[in-house]
Amino acid sequence: MKICVFTNHFFPEDFKVNDIVFEFAKKGYEITVITAIPDYPQGSYYDGYSLFRRRKEIVNGVKVIRLPIIPRGKGKPVNMVLNYISYFIASLLFTFFHARTNKYDAVFVHLVTPFFISLPAVYLKRRQGIPLILWVLDLWPESIPTYLSKKILISNQTKLVQHVYNNCDTILISSNGMRKSICEKGDYDFKIIYFPNWVEEIHESGEIAQYQGLQPFVDRTVDDFIILFAGNIGVGQNLDCIIDIAADLKNIEAIKFVFLGEGRQKAYLKNKATELGLDKTVFFLGRFPLESMPVFMRMADVLFVSLKGRAHLNLIVPAKIQFYMAQGKPILAMLNGDGSELITAAQCGLAVPVNDSSALKNAINELCSMPKQELNRLGMNGKNYYEQHFKKEQRMEQLDALFRNLVVS
Repeated sequence: MKICVFTNHFFPEDFKVNDIVFEFAKKGYEITVITAIPDYPQGSYYDGYSLFRRRKEIVNGVKVIRLPIIPRGKGKPVNMVLNYISYFIASLLFTFFHARTNKYDAVFVHLVTPFFISLPAVYLKRRQGIPLILWVLDLWPESIPTYLSKKILISNQTKLVQHVYNNCDTILISSNGMRKSICEKGDYDFKIIYFPNWVEEIHESGEIAQYQGLQPFVDRTVDDFIILFAGNIGVGQNLDCIIDIAADLKNIEAIKFVFLGEGRQKAYLKNKATELGLDKTVFFLGRFPLESMPVFMRMADVLFVSLKGRAHLNLIVPAKIQFYMAQGKPILAMLNGDGSELITAAQCGLAVPVNDSSALKNAINELCSMPKQELNRLGMNGKNYYEQHFKKEQRMEQLDALFRNLVVS
């Protein structure tokens, strides 16, 4: 079976679409990925990639075509708009010609912001009369950045979203809350299939001593309690609040906050922590390979996740939650909606409402005072829940059956 995959983010960037593509290549699918030159999250082209280098390559048996984009830079509005538009234009023009000489059995879209990257896939579907599967990971136009949220733009984008939903055969959603938003735009319930996140296959790094030598791990005492956040350090992660809490608790030096990752807000938050005198309790360690994450998380006591309180984010379960669950560690969350409800259902940690600083501080104190046995119980609850509901093998079998049913029918 020949599948064309559209995604603006692909290996060596860390996204779950990598798992789908490489797993299905192992199953014997012939896959072509149409993507962009990698630049996320650092904002510039990855080493070894450019407008003239590695634009076409074979990765693990998968044909990868990388289209030119204007890099996102430091994430300023003008840079992001140019990044989005450059990829959209490049992918639309490329697909117009590519569809004439390359025949596929189905088209699959890994749909993160912006939504209009799915339009070339709609063109390919209609040109070749093949099924289109849309994997929705970001709701649109609800997630349009505030600097673009003009009334006329929202109205036009809603029509664009309806056009795409009308033309796809299946809509995959990562949380059940997304169903409401999608069905408000039309009669699409019969197309929707629940397709939750999973954890990427990780070959754990053997360089454990290297990570144990970093602060605050190297000088850790038996009284230290480490709260770790891992992932994109962006505006949507709403990390200002946890820095404010760290300031309130800075006299309790045993409570330490560790941030792993890069992103648009990192410099701002790091400077804020310095200005607040948090050098002994707040640590921004930078970005590390995915293979190192289990090592870092074993050294932490609690794993932290948060999002802003925008309405559409209440309908989304961050993939980070499943990743944290799989590590067998308690979760501290500042979330509303589906993400918070999942943590409560799994009994794997504590969740407080967005921007409720008092509740977050109380939750931190509660976790710090818990016996190790109770913390371990919360962590194991999460791991067991993950094993029952979110394993990667379950999702791959589900998608394999979906492809075969759509293509055969």
